[in-house]
Amino acid sequence: MAVPSAQEFHWQSLARLSGGRVYHSLAEAGGQLYAVGGCDEGGRPISALELYSPEVDQWVGLPAMPTPRAGAAVAVLGKQLLVVGGVGKDQRPLKAVEMYNTDEGKWRKRSSLREAAMGISIMAKDGRAFAVGGMGADLLPRSILQQYDLRKDVWALLPSMPTPRYDTTAYLLGSKIYVAGGRQCKRSVKSFEAFDMESRSWATLPSLPCKRAYAGVTWDRDGHLHWLGGLRQGGLHQRSKFTNNVNIFDTQQGFWRKSEDTVSMKTKRADFACAYLRGRIVVAGGLGNQPSVMDTVEAFHPEKRKWERLPPMTTPRCSASSIVIRDRLLVVGGVNQIPISAHEILYVKDEEIL
Repeated sequence: MAVPSAQEFHWQSLARLSGGRVYHSLAEAGGQLYAVGGCDEGGRPISALELYSPEVDQWVGLPAMPTPRAGAAVAVLGKQLLVVGGVGKDQRPLKAVEMYNTDEGKWRKRSSLREAAMGISIMAKDGRAFAVGGMGADLLPRSILQQYDLRKDVWALLPSMPTPRYDTTAYLLGSKIYVAGGRQCKRSVKSFEAFDMESRSWATLPSLPCKRAYAGVTWDRDGHLHWLGGLRQGGLHQRSKFTNNVNIFDTQQGFWRKSEDTVSMKTKRADFACAYLRGRIVVAGGLGNQPSVMDTVEAFHPEKRKWERLPPMTTPRCSASSIVIRDRLLVVGGVNQIPISAHEILYVKDEEIL
């Protein structure tokens, strides 16, 4: 597939959410986009479930979740959305697990987690969901890996991660779950580990090159992990600094590429939307060294080996939720001083929008 030129990319504003939203979860089921929970303009976790209808360009309110929550982990199991943990109205972690059937339009309570947790990472495979890490009610990180069986409605413990943490980046590639970075008591960690489902064992991989919070993370089609930008935490007498560093891990070779083999982004930024789109790594918005949130967008061209400017987003923001559906990047909600309801899509010109 030919890589599109920078001039072929185009942003379009779509219907806004019913209200400002941040820390909501996006999921695709049956080719449709769902927005689950999140915090409203007042910072309160909500129970809203909304479906975006491209035919009429509007968000449709669906039956609310039984439990209001923000930052929930959401896995798609067939036509069902499994919503796990997160933060509740009392600003404490939740153990509640609920499932929404997209055909029936109904919620059902499912077996709860063994303990309340937020900052869980989740993925799905063959009717099972795998939940890793998290932060408990005592604010300490967890090393737990648990498997949910949809047919039996049962959570089963698997061997624990070597490094306890929450807010990790977890990715399922073949029969392995890769878990990179995350936090312990608000401090970033460099740990990188993989769980082999066949041998049911963990392996320790080369650590991330540096500690960074709010980095952009994505995987390309060749199984390379891209770790982009972020906020490098300062030492005892040093300030934290935004970075434009790019680090790439090659799963086939099992190592991080040398710095001379990567190309830094044009702009130092953190807390931005990031995706692999049409053969390019794309970064959009976020926070940087300027006083306000950013609207700038850039994409890496693999053949030219350079980052190129793309058209800016209409709405500057950080902390936005994003998802790729049918080679389109959708960026929903986020923060621009307060939680916002903006919804924009990045696509290649002359192609049908959703």
